[in-house]
Formats: sequence, structure tokens, C-alpha cells
Amino acid sequence: MDENTFIISYDLHDGNYEELINAIKSYGTWAHITESTWAIVTSKEATEVRDDLNEHLPEGSRLLVVKSGSVAAWNHVICSNKWLKKNL
Repeated sequence: MDENTFIISYDLHDGNYEELINAIKSYGTWAHITESTWAIVTSKEATEVRDDLNEHLPEGSRLLVVKSGSVAAWNHVICSNKWLKKNL
């Protein structure tokens, strides 16, 4: 199966960040990009990732899952530049 990189962004409404973060990390290959933005590598589709993570979001929270493209630029991210260059 092909693997893709997905960008995940969220706004939690009165939620437990630890539960959602653990769910994101469960994908195995991940990076914490900014406070509320992560990237994961998976063979799942965007809708599957959304549905998986949605189970860990409190009511009223927002979630965005986007397949990464071939061009990116960043500045002062939390994760390593090396990870982003390799996986985005």
C-alpha cells in the first residue's frame, strides 16, 4: 500500500489534548509542527484519519486533515526540518 503524509490541524473545545495527541502518535511516523498542527505518514485515506481522530475530540472541536502536496515552506517549527523535508 502507498503511504501518504497528512497534515492535521485542530481546535479543541474544552478537551483533553493528551488523548488526541496519543491518537496522532499511534500512527507511528509523525511530527509535531506547531502547537495545533501535526503531520503523519499512513496508508489510510484522509477520511479514515479524520474518523479515527474524531473519536478523541470533544463536542464542538474542529479538525482538518489534508494530504500533503509536493511544495512546502515553513519557519520556526517545533519538529526537525529534516523530518519535514523527508516526509512532506
